[in-house]
Amino acid sequence: MTEPMDSPSASHFVTSAAVKRAASARAVGAVRVYGRGDTEVRALDGIDVDFAAGEFTAIMGASGSGKSTLLHCLAGLDRLTSGETYIGDVALSRLSDRHLTILRREKVGFIFQSLNLVPTLTALDNIVLPLTIAGRKPDMGRVDEIVQMTGLAGRLRHRPNELSGGQQQRVAAARALLSHPEIVFADEPTGNLDSRSGGELLGFLRHAVDDMGQTIVMVTHDVFAASHADRVIFVSDGRMASEMRSPTTHSLLGAVSGLAEASAERIPA
Repeated sequence: MTEPMDSPSASHFVTSAAVKRAASARAVGAVRVYGRGDTEVRALDGIDVDFAAGEFTAIMGASGSGKSTLLHCLAGLDRLTSGETYIGDVALSRLSDRHLTILRREKVGFIFQSLNLVPTLTALDNIVLPLTIAGRKPDMGRVDEIVQMTGLAGRLRHRPNELSGGQQQRVAAARALLSHPEIVFADEPTGNLDSRSGGELLGFLRHAVDDMGQTIVMVTHDVFAASHADRVIFVSDGRMASEMRSPTTHSLLGAVSGLAEASAERIPA
């Protein structure tokens, strides 16, 4: 059977010769430099990290630490200066812009603080929108599962301006998870939510990992949000500083405080 023109095949993707363990995404020697000369900023300075399949990982760090740059490069939204990032065993630097777009559409889910919902569409239409754009029919059984899990069953015919901020964010999360992507990247997903709505969203993400085998990588500055993860990695000055398993709010507060003190000591008086 002839392969559809818009479906990337193995010939389009360069695979890694040796994947140390099952990983949904990883970075190898990741460097991202902005500007030149006196204005040069090394947002990433040689990061090596992988994100295991079926695991919830949070990335934490101070403003300007490189955490969002790392997420954007892992997701193929930004290009590295040197090094490599992978989705599964696909090397992103080897993809054309067209095939990178296809990969993101088929393998990656996104949850952003800004939501990016279409205001003229209902909640249901927003949830299935990526599949509609790709010309694919949604699995209604999967839709029902996601809708029930997010508690949106009674709000599917409402447009975004008729939903609360927490409900809108759950619509965005449901959209990201609908196609069961290889990995979901979430950039400060609770940043605009009150504590109750944020807790509901985090519970939903935790459920998606535990009961649906989803892989989630979340950038956050919030220790409560990060405490829902299986693992937290800390980024400082574009480098991996440390990591923590089974985090709690108490242990995270101590780690964040320690990073802040270490960073302050490196700043010249």
